[in-house]
Amino acid sequence: MNIKPIRSQKDYRTALREIDSLMDAEAGSPAGEKLDVLVTLVEAWERKHFPMELPEPVDAIRFQMERGGLSARDLVPMIGKLNRVYEVLNRRRPLTLRMIWNLHHQLGIPLESLIKPPRCAD
Repeated sequence: MNIKPIRSQKDYRTALREIDSLMDAEAGSPAGEKLDVLVTLVEAWERKHFPMELPEPVDAIRFQMERGGLSARDLVPMIGKLNRVYEVLNRRRPLTLRMIWNLHHQLGIPLESLIKPPRCAD
């Protein structure tokens, strides 16, 4: 197994091509182990060079709504009355600690997204 650190874009592209060629490798085989190591290296490179920012609270809520086929009415148990749900979704009311807790536990939205400072209403 000839693996080296990823130090440049060229190394990164080479590692991606190698990963592509190993995608059918059997787990536990030498090729499968090489694939695991390369994927780990590429993930570390990408975290450092292409950091992904968490969505802001309303975007995270809307994403979960779309993903789960939920309507505003489905958020009432987590946020409060329907008018309050719309105020939150329209960025006119901030989330309370209780809302954050409910949305995290019932929809699985990461706390880091829910506590991020919201954008102002447009």
